[in-house]
Amino acid sequence: MFSYPLYERLKTETPEFEEVAAFQAGRGQLSVRREGVETAARPLRSEFVTGNYFSTLGIAAFGGRVLTPEDDRPAAPPVAVLSHRVWQTAYASDPSVIGSTFILEDHPFTVIGVAPPGFFGETLQSDPPDIWVPVQQEPLIDGEGSLLRQSIAAWLRVIGRLRPGASVEGMPSRLTAVLRQWIQQDSGYPAQWMPDVIRLLPRQVVNIVPAGAGVAVMREEYGRSLQILLSVCGLVLLIACANVANLQLARAVGRRGLTVVRLAVGATRRQIISEALTESILLAIGGGVAGLLVAMAAAKLLLELAFHSTHFLPISTAPSVPVLVFAFGLSLLTGIVFGAAPAWFATRTDPAEALRGSGRGGGDRSSFARHTLLIIQAALSVVLVAGATMLARSLDKLQQQDFGYKIQGRVVLGLHNPPAAYTLPRLAALYRQLEEHLNRLPGVQGSGLALYNPLTDNWGELVMIAGHPAPKMSEEAGASWDRVSADYLRNFGIPILRGRYFTQADNETTAPVAIVNEAFVKRFFKSDEEPLDQHFGLDLPEYAGTFRIVGIVRDAKFAGYGFNRPARPMFYVPLAQTVDYPHELMKKIELRSHFIGGIMLVTDLPTGVLEPILRKTLADIDPNLTITSIRTMRQQVELSFDQERAVASLAGLFGAVALGLAAVGLYGVTAYSVARRTNEIGIRMALGADRAKVIRLVLRGAFNHVTIGLILGLPLAVGAGRLISSQLYGVSSWDPIALSVAAGALAICSFFAAMIPATRAASIPPMAALRTE
Repeated sequence: MFSYPLYERLKTETPEFEEVAAFQAGRGQLSVRREGVETAARPLRSEFVTGNYFSTLGIAAFGGRVLTPEDDRPAAPPVAVLSHRVWQTAYASDPSVIGSTFILEDHPFTVIGVAPPGFFGETLQSDPPDIWVPVQQEPLIDGEGSLLRQSIAAWLRVIGRLRPGASVEGMPSRLTAVLRQWIQQDSGYPAQWMPDVIRLLPRQVVNIVPAGAGVAVMREEYGRSLQILLSVCGLVLLIACANVANLQLARAVGRRGLTVVRLAVGATRRQIISEALTESILLAIGGGVAGLLVAMAAAKLLLELAFHSTHFLPISTAPSVPVLVFAFGLSLLTGIVFGAAPAWFATRTDPAEALRGSGRGGGDRSSFARHTLLIIQAALSVVLVAGATMLARSLDKLQQQDFGYKIQGRVVLGLHNPPAAYTLPRLAALYRQLEEHLNRLPGVQGSGLALYNPLTDNWGELVMIAGHPAPKMSEEAGASWDRVSADYLRNFGIPILRGRYFTQADNETTAPVAIVNEAFVKRFFKSDEEPLDQHFGLDLPEYAGTFRIVGIVRDAKFAGYGFNRPARPMFYVPLAQTVDYPHELMKKIELRSHFIGGIMLVTDLPTGVLEPILRKTLADIDPNLTITSIRTMRQQVELSFDQERAVASLAGLFGAVALGLAAVGLYGVTAYSVARRTNEIGIRMALGADRAKVIRLVLRGAFNHVTIGLILGLPLAVGAGRLISSQLYGVSSWDPIALSVAAGALAICSFFAAMIPATRAASIPPMAALRTE
């Protein structure tokens, strides 16, 4: 990512590009209301873009016009463009919206156009932007916390359109040199950081990648999970193919008498194999068509599981041409491979053996292949069921872990930050009024305000401990932090271990204090050091004496990632206190940290009851305060594991399918074996074998294959567990419960699958069995 000054520099260094546009990385949100129509603001997802953004992407307006470079000047009138979707859903496709005045963060903007339907921005993501604003208006909206002219604030991504005939060859190395020179001379890093910055320069590179598919954020976020699902699908496909091959082999052997007769009267092996291939390919293509329909439904299920809390997801589950070609090709290949082999076996049959009678032989040349395929099915189903169980157990342990605060009876609200034009005294008065109103609500036992609530965000800074050597940038010297109201930690149930909680006395009139967690103490203090009353600061050595530690709390997981790792070092500072930094960047960080984004309530009331009350309460206090989300803490925890839940659910579904396929395969082979041994079974019964012995005989043969499959499958399952170990939490790759579940599930399914042909075999009258040919 790039700062705006760096974008301007790189833009002048890339004559190969016809246009180079910049756009905000990450998600923004603005409070928006239509002047004269709406009294309360609504939160809209926003994106700051340069004036040539739409022209670079080749996007024209659906109505009105799009942004131009003329709109992206500091003195230009404030304008914005709405997405087609929000124009339809929020403003009922009202054409008068174009040209109307909207209040964005307490500032009037004119909506000059509506983007075309189907355009959701340059990044494929859930909940895409609702409104685009020129990047030069960012200082107006963000006020003193503006990032536009901050040379070290990397908050933009860059996209360009090549000139006809131009090439990017050699451009990455040239731009990398420009970047490194700019970092040393124009970046504005503090002098104390420069030795480390220069030492780390070799890591700073500029990459030029194709952008025809936009920014691949989802690929980065979901790539590992999709690889697991693709592997699972591959295993299910192998099991299905083995099943089809087994059925085809059994069918070919059952028809071998007819095949021998046809060969005897002049049919060629090529004709017989061609007929079998035609039949197999037709069946495979029919299965492929049915599979596509199932895949579309499964894709919808996957999206619902992974994005069930998303308001809008611009992804279609309709198969594309490449997907259709791949599915057709795979079906064709399956039909050829698993149709030709059985037909080839059938044409290699000994005529005397074939004409002897199907019920009088115990084996044939294809029996080894059938048994091998059955063992493969059993082994792979063990791998899938064990892997799915590991993922499900890992998900359960993730959700049920001790997060360090109370989950029950806590409701968290996502709040859009108050407008940047608010001064610190006005914010302090607003927060006092807000807490008073929240604590008076019926059914609410307590409340708290925070820069962000747990599992929603993460702020981090370099920590400088007074009296300790200044750390280097490459060292583990950072910590997460949050700004909270006086009662926030206590009401959230985060226990104090030593020292004290914040009080109302920790305000703008007293020296800055902080509360740290156990991980903070372990990272920054030796075992013989007393952390209480020690001082620390942020980023620069001269600020090492800023905060005095007054309390140590238990570790709690606040960051919205890394749930399978121990809690990060973290400190909390009072919402009511302010540090007067002389350094411009630190001053902006301090100011931005006072604009809260989270509210926590201690209550057992359902969110459906709370929401209208809270919206009215906030609107009465300040119409610019808008709720972006309201959830119980349990719902927030579950929301954090949507991706893991989707993978575990689909892996479990595929595991069940694999077990079903293995059971069908075992049933087919066992039934075929019983049919071939009918004469033998009749002789055994005529010699005195009872029903129980016949059933045991058939079950023994079936479970011989299952046992071999288990012996092969369990080590493979352990290996698969190691491959997905990075996705597991609290579960080992040789998890005995997962392996036992897989083995038990296969044994139970196999028992019922083999029991049906076994009971049929035991029910055959001996005389009827002896007459079987």
